[in-house]
Amino acid sequence: MKLFTCAQCGNTLFFHNRACVSCGARLGFSPNSRDLHALTPEGDDRWQPVSGGETYRFCANAATDVCNWLVPEGDGSAYCRACRHNRLIPNDLDQFRRIIDAQHRLFYAFLKWDLPAPDRNEDPDSGLVFDYLEDAQAPDGTFHSAMTGHDEGVISIRAAEADDAVRESVRSQMGEPYRTLLGHFRHECGHFIWNRLVRDAGKLAACRVVFGDDEADYQASIERHYAEGPPPFWADSYISAYASMHPWEDFAETFAHVLHITDALETAHYYGMTIKTKADEGVAAEVDFKPYRVTDFDRLAEAWVPLSLAINSIHTAMGERPLYPFILTPTVRNKLTFVHRLITNQAV
Repeated sequence: MKLFTCAQCGNTLFFHNRACVSCGARLGFSPNSRDLHALTPEGDDRWQPVSGGETYRFCANAATDVCNWLVPEGDGSAYCRACRHNRLIPNDLDQFRRIIDAQHRLFYAFLKWDLPAPDRNEDPDSGLVFDYLEDAQAPDGTFHSAMTGHDEGVISIRAAEADDAVRESVRSQMGEPYRTLLGHFRHECGHFIWNRLVRDAGKLAACRVVFGDDEADYQASIERHYAEGPPPFWADSYISAYASMHPWEDFAETFAHVLHITDALETAHYYGMTIKTKADEGVAAEVDFKPYRVTDFDRLAEAWVPLSLAINSIHTAMGERPLYPFILTPTVRNKLTFVHRLITNQAV
């Protein structure tokens, strides 16, 4: 994630900031310029960057301090490029704020790569739409947990997973090394991207060479996975145990990890991070490039592996689990490369 600069005072700004802590300027993120602007009021709910340029309105969700994204004047939607995809929202405002923060980070990557994300106004049949579902209790007292998933552009997210305690409980029950709200967004959107850039773009044959036969019975694969667990030595070929269940899940998990790696490396780039150890000259990395502009995934992997090792070591030194407990084997790297080439509009 990029670091930003306040055009009014030069202070460093962060993606989620609503106001500059140095000069107090109100801030808004423009999806068009992909920049966080310090703003001056122009009247009638209109705002202009202090550096000049086009005039904006704030997203309608700014009224409850859920969103800090801007809508260009002349855009007919009351909502920003991210929020206009939301169909069902939770009643809990704190949950909704955490959900939108994760959704914004997802759309940041979509904007950087110019990935397709039509809403239901643009594509009524299969445009991207989000339903944030709440758990429910039936009259007989039966508890029904909402489910996270994807169905032809409709992405359902269990709103309760915006709460750390709930999500950690599920992670522990499922035996997962990693579970985050942002991870849910990235994974489920991987299914949407598969529809758009593989199935609907004539890339099925190329994708099957890398990920296997997507026509394998999905329901049978689910039942087998939860009854028997992942296959032996799954880590040689899959980024996660869940990815081993079916080629669709393998693609979605791989897509999510391309986003994890790229966004983390961009953060490292803007912090000027360099990794170099005296004990092993091979454990070194300098992120002196802008990761979203890289077209060779090997370059990303060569920086990410030592950087993730260092971050994992810091986490364990603090008594925490490793932040990135995944291994990029040659087969996994080949899958990551395929997805990266696909979303950077290269031939596959």
